[in-house]
Amino acid sequence: MIRQAIFASAMLLAIPAAASAQDGAGVAAGATTGAVGGALVGGPVGAVVGGVAGAVVGGISDDQRSRFHTYVVEEERVPSYRYDREVVVGTELPASGVRYYEVPSQYGDTRYRYTVVNERTVLVDPQTHRVVQVIE
Repeated sequence: MIRQAIFASAMLLAIPAAASAQDGAGVAAGATTGAVGGALVGGPVGAVVGGVAGAVVGGISDDQRSRFHTYVVEEERVPSYRYDREVVVGTELPASGVRYYEVPSQYGDTRYRYTVVNERTVLVDPQTHRVVQVIE
C-alpha cells in the first residue's frame, strides 16, 4: 500500500509536466478530468491511470472545441447515430452502422475521426472505435 501511494504521488507530479509538454490546453483538462474520474473508481492509483489516459494527445484543444462543435452540428449537419449506451470517454462504438469523418486540419492535426452519437460530438480512435474525447 505504501509503495502504491509513493508511485501514485510520483505519477501525479509527472502529469502536469507531461501536459505542459503537449500543445494545447485540452491535454491538461483531459488529464485533470481523467485523474478525478480515476480517483473515484480506483483511489490514488486510479487517479494516476485516469489522468494519463485522460490526456488525449491529438484531440481537439479547448480553444477549438466550440468552433469545431459548431462546424459539425451547424455547417456539416452530421446526423446523430442512436446508441443504447451512455456515450463517455472509453465507450466502444460499433465498427459498422456509424459513419466516421476526418477532422479538418484547421481544428488540429489528429489521427482521430469524429461522429455524432446521441446528439454528442465525439472523437473516436479509428482502429478501436473507442471514444477518446467528447466535444461539447
